[in-house]
Amino acid sequence: MRVQLKKMKCLNYLWLSITLLGLVHFPVAHSRGSHGGDGDGVQPLSKIAIHRAVYELHENASVKTLPLVLGTKGEDFQWIDVKFESPNPSDDDWIAVFSPANFKFCLLCLTFFVVLLLSCKAHCKLLICLFYYGSSSTCPATDIMEEAPYICSAPIKYKFANDSNTDYAKTGKANLKFRLINQREDFSFALFSGGLSNPKLVAVSNSISFANPKAPLYPRLAQGKSWNEMSVTWTSGYDINEAVPFVEWGFKGRPQIQSPAGTLTFGRNSMCGTPARTFGWRDPGFIHTSFLMDLWPNSKYSYKLGHMLHNGTIIWSKTYYFKSSPYPGQNSLQRVVIFGDMGKAERDGSNEYSNYQPGSLNTTDQIIKDLDNIDIVFHIGDISYANGYISQWDQFTAQVEPIASTLPYMIASGNHERDVPGSGSFYDGNDSGGECGVLAENMFYVPAENRAKFWYSTKFGMFHFCIADSEHDWREGSEQYKFIEKCLASADRQKQPWLIFAAHRVLGYSSSYWKDGSFGEPMGRESLQKLWQKYKVDIAFFGHVHNYERTCPIYQNQCMNSEKSHYSGTVNGTIHVVVGGGGSHLTKFGETEPTWSIYRDVDFGFVKLTSFNHSWLLFEYKKSSDGNVYDSFTISRDYRDVLACVYDGCEPTTLAS
Repeated sequence: MRVQLKKMKCLNYLWLSITLLGLVHFPVAHSRGSHGGDGDGVQPLSKIAIHRAVYELHENASVKTLPLVLGTKGEDFQWIDVKFESPNPSDDDWIAVFSPANFKFCLLCLTFFVVLLLSCKAHCKLLICLFYYGSSSTCPATDIMEEAPYICSAPIKYKFANDSNTDYAKTGKANLKFRLINQREDFSFALFSGGLSNPKLVAVSNSISFANPKAPLYPRLAQGKSWNEMSVTWTSGYDINEAVPFVEWGFKGRPQIQSPAGTLTFGRNSMCGTPARTFGWRDPGFIHTSFLMDLWPNSKYSYKLGHMLHNGTIIWSKTYYFKSSPYPGQNSLQRVVIFGDMGKAERDGSNEYSNYQPGSLNTTDQIIKDLDNIDIVFHIGDISYANGYISQWDQFTAQVEPIASTLPYMIASGNHERDVPGSGSFYDGNDSGGECGVLAENMFYVPAENRAKFWYSTKFGMFHFCIADSEHDWREGSEQYKFIEKCLASADRQKQPWLIFAAHRVLGYSSSYWKDGSFGEPMGRESLQKLWQKYKVDIAFFGHVHNYERTCPIYQNQCMNSEKSHYSGTVNGTIHVVVGGGGSHLTKFGETEPTWSIYRDVDFGFVKLTSFNHSWLLFEYKKSSDGNVYDSFTISRDYRDVLACVYDGCEPTTLAS
């Protein structure tokens, strides 16, 4: 205790000296707004002015946590009791979770060392403190020295001190419960006063950690480049020089196969801007991917993740299961779930200062409830909304683990994954918080030729999917445009009658925002409409706008079919669906409801497609709140209906015989 008090006084003395010398300038905290239909949601961690934090440890303040060791029975999450007290409580006090536990302070050692050296006689004890504590600092250098934060990094989550006890401001004592997931490092809890804008560090807890912080966790399945290939991606704390990663898998009760895995990671220098490159940075650990090849169709497999240490010991994950894909064109029951803009939310209620992703957990849980009746999932952009706070990607992969470990979890790139000014994105915003696509590209696998260019195709039974990347150029003549046409043209509609296009931003039709009742990327409609029409795309899905809307089969702003609940015969237009209500703040519709808008809903939800055979498809829009169906239609047709000649969708003919 005496040593701790000396350290407190020492660092407080140092901070006072720094302040008096006027050597530190911190910018005013700001919150980054969202773009393009993202409502009022702002990443909660960005509300913390961590770069303005000051060190005011108080000997009568304390934070204590139990238990000290987590996951002793192999769990990858655990609930923690946090008990704290303060002699000067306030309603704006808050508790933060830091990981790693030893969140060092940026002392700007070299500058202050020179200044203090000139007055060594008066400050020799201070110099000892600087050497002792500053030498072990792990604070990273930032792009601009004067913007270096006093505290190295943002916390991974937080709660206000009075969250569970409204009398905290009177008593100065309270308890909170936090849910921690295994994130490869130890944890500590810190009590701050001064609110989020002017944080003052009052007390720090003991550190706690998981029994095996490096354990392989949060597997994410995805379709490989071939229909009979499944990729498995997961995260661990083991570099390739520590352990060899692999997947052991096979039919239950049969001899198991071991397939090797690759190991990747990335550093701070791969980030393109703030906060990902500065106080939002957190080591992502190591990301492993294995490919399970030559799968039998429609077969149930078990698998588990392994890391073989140099001494021969194997660190195992728990056992998971998945069902392999049907053979392309196979006539059987096949079910697809599609949504966008879900994000993450905390089951312990932390980080939700602005109710950041109010529908996220409901959507996740409804899909989990229906897992036995789903075969593949598409999350079409705005995945985690980490926005440059890297720790949030672990939180997201943990949230969707029950889904992604069981079903192929296919993603598309959105503005909150990719966009950074000057980074080659088609849009010049910083919606990704400096991530510039790196996190999405590494954390999830997609069968793209180049994962930095997030467009790809995949086949699943009677479905043919063309997934575009709306954050790269898709205009006619572009590299992506050529891919889209090739993907659409390659669909064998006799075997895979259901042709689906998807992208994050609305490249087609949405009646949100504008008074004229039409929203979307106008260049998208201009460039892509003729492709959708020529190749008779059944449904085009989009996110980005946080609501649900379905159009009639449409071409050039005109309904090509007057039906609303059942479509049969010739494919004469594409149905456009906005399904961006996965979880983030909802978006209101514009004042005008165009004639092509069939159903609109400002609520959280997702779409489920059920293909019964080559001739019947059921479309259902379900709300995340209850899982019930609120909009639906069916499509019935024969192969000849796809071949039929329609406006701007005819193959050239001659009278020659």
